[in-house]
Amino acid sequence: MSIPDASAKATNQHALPSYLNSERPGPWGIYLQQVDRVTPYLGSLSRWVETLKRPKRALIVDVPIELDNGTMAHFEGYRVQHNTSRGPGKGGVRFHQDVTLSEVMALSAWMSVKNAVVNLPFGGAKGGIRVDPKTLSRGELERLTRRYTSEIGIIIGPTKDIPAPDVNTNEQIMAWMMDTYSMNEGATASGVVTGKPIALGGSLGRREATGRGVYTVGQEAAQHLGIDIAKTKIAVQGFGNVGGIAAKLFAQAGATVVAVQDHGGTVYKASGLDVLALLSHVSEYGSVLGYENAEILPDAQFWGVDCDILIPAALEQQITAENAHQIQARMVIEGANGPTTPEADDILHERGILVVPDVIANAGGVTVSYFEWVQDFSSFFWSEDEINARLVRIMREAFAAIWQVADEHRVSLRTATFIVACSRILQARELRGLYP
Repeated sequence: MSIPDASAKATNQHALPSYLNSERPGPWGIYLQQVDRVTPYLGSLSRWVETLKRPKRALIVDVPIELDNGTMAHFEGYRVQHNTSRGPGKGGVRFHQDVTLSEVMALSAWMSVKNAVVNLPFGGAKGGIRVDPKTLSRGELERLTRRYTSEIGIIIGPTKDIPAPDVNTNEQIMAWMMDTYSMNEGATASGVVTGKPIALGGSLGRREATGRGVYTVGQEAAQHLGIDIAKTKIAVQGFGNVGGIAAKLFAQAGATVVAVQDHGGTVYKASGLDVLALLSHVSEYGSVLGYENAEILPDAQFWGVDCDILIPAALEQQITAENAHQIQARMVIEGANGPTTPEADDILHERGILVVPDVIANAGGVTVSYFEWVQDFSSFFWSEDEINARLVRIMREAFAAIWQVADEHRVSLRTATFIVACSRILQARELRGLYP
C-alpha cells in the first residue's frame, strides 16, 4: 500500500542538488542516465543507489604559477573522488583546455565502475587542470604540475587516492607528481602515482596496457559474434597510446586498418594503412596530418567509413545521435572514456551494432596500474610477459562475466557492465555500513 505524502517527502529528502541534475547535458548527466538504466537490475542493493549519484569528495583548486616571462598565471584544477567503498581512489589526471568539473566527476564515476568490473581493490577518482599544455614551456609545465600536486596533496596518497596519466599527461608528469608528494611527505612514496618511468618504480607494459586491453576484449567480442579478426577492416579515432597500440595489435593479427582520425585530420586507405609507418609519422609530426601514403577525408566522413570494427579512442561524446546512423561497423570498441552518448547508444543497439563499453574495453590501463602499485609496495617487479599474461587473463574473465549477465538479462553490454560493477560497489557499501 503506497502512502503518497510519505513518498513525496522521501523523494524530496533524496533530491539531487541542481548541479547533479540527470537532465543537465554533459558527461555527468550521461553517467547519471547510465545509473538510472541499471537501477532496476540491482535488487535489494538499489536502496544504496544514491551513493553512486554523489561524488564522495570534489576538490577545486587554484593553481598559480610564474611564467617564463615573469608574469603570473592562474589555472583551475580538480580532483574528484567518486567512491572509495572498495579501496583507495584510482584514476588519471588530464591537462586540457576544455576540462570541466562535470567531466572530471563523470570520469571519476566511470573509474569506480571500471575498477569494480575488473575486480580491482580500488574506488574511482579523477583529476584535471583546465590548460592547454602545448602553450607552456617545459619549465612552466613542471611548475604547474608540482603546484597542482601540492594543492591536492591533502587528499591523495598511496592508500588514499592514486593518480595516473591521462589526456596530455605522461610518465614525466607522474615523476614530477611523485617527487613533489614525496618531498612534502619527507620520504619517497613511489606508490602515490602509477604510470611512472620504469626507473622510478613504473611497471613494464603500462604504456601499452590500455591499447592491449582494447585489443583483448575486441578479440573476445569478435569470437562471440563469429568475426574473424584477420578478415576485418578497422577504423580508429585517436592514435595515441590507446588507439595507436590497439591498431598495431589488430594489424599484427591480420586486420586491415583502413581509416585513422586524430586532432590533425582523417586519413583513409581502402587497401589498408601501414600502421607502423603512420605511428612513426605521428611520433615525428604530432598527428596524422601530412601523411602522404593515404587519402585525406573530411573529418565528418570518418563515421561512415566501410569497416567491421570502429574504435573511438579520443575524447568524450564523439558518437552522437547525429552521426550514429552513419556508422557501418558491426562492432564499436570504446577505447576512450564516454565516447558514445546514451541516445547514440540506443541507435546503435537498434541497428544491431555491438558496443563494447569503455568501462571494460579500456580497463587494461588501470589493471596494469594496479600491478604497478602492488609492485611498488613489495619492491618486487615482474617481467613484461608476466604482466601481459595477467592482464589478458583478467580482461578475458571480466568480459566473460559481463557477456553472461548480458545474455541472462537480455541487455546491452554496457548495462551488463554496470550491473556487475554497481552491484560490487553497493555490496561493499552495504557491508561497511555508515559511520558514524
